[in-house]
Amino acid sequence: MTTIFVVCLTLFSTPYIVSVSNAPEDDGSLLLIEFGDATETPDDMVGLLVQRTEDTTGETGWEIVMVEALPLESSELMDGYDPDYPIFPATQYLYRTVVITAEGDSLQGEVFTGAELPQGEWFSPSEIPTLIGSALFLGLIFFYFHRAKRGSEFYLRPIAGIEAIDEAIGRATEMGKPILYVPGLSTIGDVATIASITILGRVAKKVAEYGTPLLVPNCDPIVFTVCEETVRQGYLEAGRPDAYDQDSVFFLTQSQFAYVAGVNGIMMRDKPATNFYLGMFWAESLILAETGALSGAIQIAGTDAVTQLPFFITTCDYTLIGEELYAASAYLGREPKQLGSIKGQDSCKAVMMAFIVLGVILSIVYAITGNESVMFLGRFLNL
Repeated sequence: MTTIFVVCLTLFSTPYIVSVSNAPEDDGSLLLIEFGDATETPDDMVGLLVQRTEDTTGETGWEIVMVEALPLESSELMDGYDPDYPIFPATQYLYRTVVITAEGDSLQGEVFTGAELPQGEWFSPSEIPTLIGSALFLGLIFFYFHRAKRGSEFYLRPIAGIEAIDEAIGRATEMGKPILYVPGLSTIGDVATIASITILGRVAKKVAEYGTPLLVPNCDPIVFTVCEETVRQGYLEAGRPDAYDQDSVFFLTQSQFAYVAGVNGIMMRDKPATNFYLGMFWAESLILAETGALSGAIQIAGTDAVTQLPFFITTCDYTLIGEELYAASAYLGREPKQLGSIKGQDSCKAVMMAFIVLGVILSIVYAITGNESVMFLGRFLNL
């Protein structure tokens, strides 16, 4: 009976592998399999199994790497997407197909031995727009670097939260109360933490000049060490290394809400005149900011955590939103390279906004006139 089924099945068009080639623009982890007689098959053929092996003899190691319904929507399938069955570069593979019928019978196809060796490509034409954009970005950055080194004055948009830092330090000095600086609850590997520590250095220098007490509680041991050295360096730059207090920077705990409880206790006992919350924050942000507001302190916050920004905006006097936190060190230090970097980024944003506006205008013109040349230019700008 099985022999009769096989003979009858071979009379119909069954999917077979035509070629196995490298996928275009990949890193050597994908192979493109092309099938013949795959989009039109008899009704009793319902499934297709694609098997693969690294055994060049084809005797062992066959794995089912794809299971597809028949007829196939396309005559091409990509092998290597499944992480359980990866494609390794420069490895020779053999393939074969197995057709499944509605009755549960199967017909194994011939072994395909002409698969190409998977190889990665060093250049991807589809990434040319990214290359052009990166070159433009770097070119503008280096251009403004050069101008900054030559002493050119750059205008930077005033940010209220950054301009208020000196005012907040002065207020604490006048009241004779300490300043509380919370560098976030993340690790030293977080960009927001690094930006916060940079600002801490500027704050420490100002605090040293005014003789104002500074409190920096930490919840990460490595961040604590870096903050300690940063504050000490700030006092050194201010010419008052003897005024540095070793107890001003301290470690509390790595437990999230235990740390928050400790900081809240400092706020209620020492009544700092100014609170800084700069870095990465999570669910504790509103607890910290609410306690600080109850203590009567002026509060300046900054984070790139989008979900926590609304809490800081509603409870703090000033808030640095997103990349304003990263730009704060350039605003405070006025160091030429940092100013050039900020100006270069702003110029790149202006160029991208101009492209977007021009693309929208061209799309509207095409919708009205139907001019294909206008649409071609619009597609180029979209890239």
